Amino acid sequence: MIANTITDNPLLIGKGLPPFDAIKPEQVEPAFAELLTKLEAELAQLEANVQPTWSGLVEPLDRLNDPLRWSWGVVSHLMGVKNSPELRQAYENVQPIVVQFWNKLNQSKPIYEAFKALRQSEDWDKLVPAQQRIVESAIKDAELSGVGLEGEQKERFNAIELELAELGTKFSNHVLDATKAFSLTLTTKEEVDGLPPSLLSLAAQAARAEGAENATPENGPWRITLDFPSYVPFMQHSTRRDLREQLYRTFISRASSGELNNYPLIERILELRKEQSGILGFNSYAELSLAKKMAPNVDAVEALLEELRLPSYDAAVKDLAELKAFAASKNAPEANDLKHWDISFWSERQREEKFAFNAEELRPYFPLPQVLDGLFSLAKRLFGVTITAADGTAPVWHEDVRYFQVADETGKPIAYFYLDPYSRPAEKRGGAWMDECIVRAKIMEAGTETTRLPVAYLVCNQTPPVDGKPSLMTFMEVETLFHEFGHGLQHLLTKVDYPGAAGINNIEWDAVELPSQFMENWCYDRNTLFNMAKHYETSEPLPEHYYQKLLAARNYMSGSATLRQIHFSLLDIELHDRYQPGGAENVTDVRNRLAKTTTVIPPLPEDAFLCAFNHIFAGGYAAGYYSYKWAEVLSADAFSAFEEAGLENEPAITETGQLFRETVLALGGSKHPMEVFKAFRGREPNTEALLRHTGLKS
Repeated sequence: MIANTITDNPLLIGKGLPPFDAIKPEQVEPAFAELLTKLEAELAQLEANVQPTWSGLVEPLDRLNDPLRWSWGVVSHLMGVKNSPELRQAYENVQPIVVQFWNKLNQSKPIYEAFKALRQSEDWDKLVPAQQRIVESAIKDAELSGVGLEGEQKERFNAIELELAELGTKFSNHVLDATKAFSLTLTTKEEVDGLPPSLLSLAAQAARAEGAENATPENGPWRITLDFPSYVPFMQHSTRRDLREQLYRTFISRASSGELNNYPLIERILELRKEQSGILGFNSYAELSLAKKMAPNVDAVEALLEELRLPSYDAAVKDLAELKAFAASKNAPEANDLKHWDISFWSERQREEKFAFNAEELRPYFPLPQVLDGLFSLAKRLFGVTITAADGTAPVWHEDVRYFQVADETGKPIAYFYLDPYSRPAEKRGGAWMDECIVRAKIMEAGTETTRLPVAYLVCNQTPPVDGKPSLMTFMEVETLFHEFGHGLQHLLTKVDYPGAAGINNIEWDAVELPSQFMENWCYDRNTLFNMAKHYETSEPLPEHYYQKLLAARNYMSGSATLRQIHFSLLDIELHDRYQPGGAENVTDVRNRLAKTTTVIPPLPEDAFLCAFNHIFAGGYAAGYYSYKWAEVLSADAFSAFEEAGLENEPAITETGQLFRETVLALGGSKHPMEVFKAFRGREPNTEALLRHTGLKS
């Protein structure tokens, strides 16, 4: 019998920590059938009795939204970290009714009119700025969600919303399936020549997981996959150029053929987005997307990207010339004609020689437990918070998941977060992300007002523990963890009590990467680094010469790295602004045209990178991928405030950290990001710090 009543279906609890140990895919459909029936009735009642006041409109709306946000949030989270055919089917069956309900809510005329009436009422001036911003945002969101549409237009708009949601899910599933469908089993020493011990251990473990019981790091067999902890080090270290080519060509053509082909989905998504923006009166989907962002228009986005493209293109041309000369000095036959599958390999060899170290040498100094200690010490140093393990106090979805408590200066708990650190290609999508589990809010319970504490999910895909060793992280994995933790801090340290603007809610998308990119800078800070970089066996600190080499190598090929991000950003804007689906050019043509000024080695004919571009086709970054660069200007400028204060000057660092906490981290979406930035920095941002940090300007 399927659990389907409020009392025995864990997906209907609607609040508190999700009971992950009790949730099963077969509970999803009955839970949402019941929940949405209940919410439909509540919505009808609210529409009939809505008052244009905060307590008669916003508060009941929050109460209505909360259970759905909670339940759908739990199922969506499990889709990312514990994907299975059963869960996938249940999610796909339920998604349409969830989307239909959101549409109905977002397009509710009585609620929209009540928001407008509240803005015009004498109560308006009594609302604090955070409340006013929530109301103004709600009005704009309703308009962008089609509240003004009638008849056929409204029906068409809603049909598009539904189809886009389904296409996004399908796109993401195709990428996951295509990534895990391929593996390369190597059986001879010659095939694994050059591979570091950490990858041999991981590859042997992967082979054992697939049934090769006697696989060892020394004698194999070794299983290489397209999952990042396997793919990246293979491309960097394998001396077998033929195998690098095979792996590279497979990686770039993921989800571009057969049953998992995402090309038709891309065309359809772009076509629907264009149609949808037209229905709302915009010239393009990029214009619709920017209506809710910091950047005022497409021209402003392209102007910033061009400002960064010029110096990074010149630097990338120089990077490639130097790489070819280096390969020639090693008598590499391919030196004059480096291919895509040679770049990682030769840049890693050049880095080793130029800076006398390689990424693998650093791994033993970055065991995950030690890195967490260093990260949490930094959070205490900058923001005065204490983070302690709270494992066992919250149900988890996998045995490797950790749970932590965040306490303020007095020792009082103010937030919690889950950390799911390791790659699990069979069930977990790639990449790294932070998401909300519970949003901070003031709530009434049994006549008493309490503060609901925020809880975050932090998800990474780093190298798992292998052969009895802890997870030994690459420096890049350390940076990724700091990045996601930065997002987490904005959710966890918010002081806003209205869920509509607490944490990351109501923050313009192109400002949301500010705290995450800001935190990455601390990986290079002497105090922070030496606090966490200790050998996992001997506890010896990282030798000084490695620190100096890390600093020296920080901007190694940074022109190429910046240009790559600009290539993706301009492609995203172009596809959502000027591209005509079904026109003379297809999406690959557009990419190849833009590649002429944004890449120094043109993409291969079969390069189907777009087919795995989850960010813009299955995530929230459509016509918004430029946000990484836009926010990086803000984050570099914010970090330069600490440089100006003096990174060795503890009192100044504490004071600046406190100000960052009280502005960027505490204010959430309660004020416009430019106001928040100016409250911290005392002025508007400029690109100088970013160009300096990336070595593109002395």
